[in-house]
Amino acid sequence: MFNRNRCLRQLAAITSITLVAGCGVLSSGSSDDKGPIVVGTTSAPSTLDPAASWDGSWELFRNIYQTLLGYPDGAVTPQPDAAESCAFTNASNRTYRCVLRPNMKFSDGDSLDARAVKHSIDRIRKIAVPGGPAGLLGSLDRVQVLGDREIVFHLNKPDATFPFVLATPAMSIVDPDDYPADALRKDDKVFGSGPYSLQSYEEGKRAELVRNDHYDGFAQRKNDAVTIRYFPDSAQMVKALRDKKIDVTYRGLAASDIVGLKGPDSQKGIELLEGTGTEISYLVFNPKDPWARKLAVRKAIAQVVDRPAIAHKVYKDTVDPLYSMVPAGLTGHTTGYFDDYGEPSSSKARKILLEAGINERVPLTLWYTTDRYGSETAPEFQELKSQLEGSGLFRITLRSRPWKTYEAGYRKGEYPVFGRGWFPDFPDAENFIAPFVGEQNALGTPYPAQRITNTLLPESRGESDRGAVVKEFEEAQQILVDDARLLPLWQGKQYVAASEDISGGERALDPSTIMTMWELHRKTSW
Repeated sequence: MFNRNRCLRQLAAITSITLVAGCGVLSSGSSDDKGPIVVGTTSAPSTLDPAASWDGSWELFRNIYQTLLGYPDGAVTPQPDAAESCAFTNASNRTYRCVLRPNMKFSDGDSLDARAVKHSIDRIRKIAVPGGPAGLLGSLDRVQVLGDREIVFHLNKPDATFPFVLATPAMSIVDPDDYPADALRKDDKVFGSGPYSLQSYEEGKRAELVRNDHYDGFAQRKNDAVTIRYFPDSAQMVKALRDKKIDVTYRGLAASDIVGLKGPDSQKGIELLEGTGTEISYLVFNPKDPWARKLAVRKAIAQVVDRPAIAHKVYKDTVDPLYSMVPAGLTGHTTGYFDDYGEPSSSKARKILLEAGINERVPLTLWYTTDRYGSETAPEFQELKSQLEGSGLFRITLRSRPWKTYEAGYRKGEYPVFGRGWFPDFPDAENFIAPFVGEQNALGTPYPAQRITNTLLPESRGESDRGAVVKEFEEAQQILVDDARLLPLWQGKQYVAASEDISGGERALDPSTIMTMWELHRKTSW
């Protein structure tokens, strides 16, 4: 259905060891001689309950929970995981049927049947966490159970992307006996059926994963245990890698650390894997704020922001300027903001404000999170403040919070303008448009965009050939540019840094750039 090669399957090693070593020249196994493989990241979960999360918590979920569909190594379209088979049963893409593998169990030995799948999906919609994953299920009408193993999803409209939704960690299958139908779990226990069990968890510090002996799915585990360590910033994480206290980093490397690992002073014994990614960074304007709600203010900001300066000065060219919410490399990508605004211009921005009757400096507070998107977030917002105030048109106040309270704040509509990052749920242009529009979206700020939600997205979802819906995506992106409610800033690249005795990093990122920990292993011979 989707024909898109994953560039991360063609990663190039830039330091001491070539990727040929990581791709199978060396023998491998699941030896525990040196204990668990330790993976560092700056992206700590905000929750352990899948019904609450449409964010980086998915990094952990992918490894401890299971979904009906997923991405085996090399796959770019969803394949059966907990399911034995899944398929649309009619040409209209409105009925989707899955059959579970036989004798499935959760990590504690409880039976995993069709009733558990229905319970898991239904509770997402019943709990309906603001800005949570219920927004992914807009096309779902009802879930039907036929016997112990068969589940039928009845959709309220054609949706060729529904299999991709089922493959997201948000649709993780949970045990009905342990996860209430109408409330979130608040403790640190997990009852899933993924490749690993969560042996212990210390919020913001570490998650210890061990092999789940009840697991039945496509994952071929190449290790027996993984410990994930959560770091407040890149510098501490890279120091731990150099000091051999961790084996791999997979999220949150700072630009300065990436440059250091690439350059002549790179650390011996560490390899850096680089690939084009689809992570994006953008600003969100809250329509409830008296200034951010004004179209002229948003357009003036769009006219002033200098993306190449951010990419070069702050990120050392480890990211690329982005002029549309849909990143380069996906079918339907455009450069709408550059086409409409051209080069940054204070004079053009001033004209936009004056024509709207605004002849004073516009006061705005910009919010960002301190511990989600990497160490450059604060310098990035300092650069934005400098650019906007340097135009003579704005008075900018910067505020920040740790992710857990930051996320709660934007969901409540507390921030006039705030920064967000986005890693794709699945590799399609729709996933960079649909989550941000509608009354219920991932940002917690209603954005009706009725032409997009009522016409363009439904039309695109009825077409399995995604190359045939380019016009719909191009029009949707132009509407986003015209409204300037979302301001794209940059598109990231993917970097994995690993000790020279670790293999599998080049295969470990799935199409939504989530690390599948089971691909990592220690090299056992040269």
